[in-house]
Amino acid sequence: MNLTCIVIDDEPPAVELIKSFINRTPFLECVGGYTDSVEAIQIIKDNPPDILFCDIQMPDLDGMQLSKMVPTSTKIVFTTAYKEYAFDSYDVAAIDYLLKPISYAKFLNAAQKCQEWYEMKNSAENSQQNTAFSQNQSNDTFFVKSDSMLVRVDASEILYVTALKDYVRFVFDSNRKPIISLMTMKNVENLLPKNDFMRVSRSYIVSLSKIRSVDKNNCIYIGNEIIHVTDVYSEQFKKFINFSS
Repeated sequence: MNLTCIVIDDEPPAVELIKSFINRTPFLECVGGYTDSVEAIQIIKDNPPDILFCDIQMPDLDGMQLSKMVPTSTKIVFTTAYKEYAFDSYDVAAIDYLLKPISYAKFLNAAQKCQEWYEMKNSAENSQQNTAFSQNQSNDTFFVKSDSMLVRVDASEILYVTALKDYVRFVFDSNRKPIISLMTMKNVENLLPKNDFMRVSRSYIVSLSKIRSVDKNNCIYIGNEIIHVTDVYSEQFKKFINFSS
């Protein structure tokens, strides 16, 4: 996928340098370069680019002020001659900053961060679409995206599901290899039969029928794992234990 880019810097040579870097990079497309940040902001609002390469210290409207006016769909890479601005760049959720003088290698590294972000975003959206498709099926069986494939999951085989940052990992009670998918724990909760599975912490959903034992510290023994029920979920879990006994 090609990512559209706009460059803003009050120094024309700096604009031309970043534009030349963009033109050298196969997955980038330059759609504008501006030395006037006030003029540029209206263009950005009308046609938001994927990436904005923006100087921080500029007259009239500086990069920090401008970044707060840019649509959230646009990722920002700041360019600056002042290292002390680096921390400020993270306050406005910039994806990276480039310290002048800027080499192509450093520019490319920032561009690849943007590319990875958009690829991750697209994968997440596809995963959500796949989840929506799965919800139209019986909750006993559904499909999740893993390694660019839709993989069938039988709920009856699941021991537990655990969160891995932006991913989840399905662990089974058979010899089946665990499945890792880019989706949220909330997505998983919506997919699984609610009477058979329970979330017991921020990072774990367990199959209630597969629990071997629970100790006095609210630790669940399931498969080869010991999972602690956190305070947020303990009341709900205690109701299940009391009901079951």
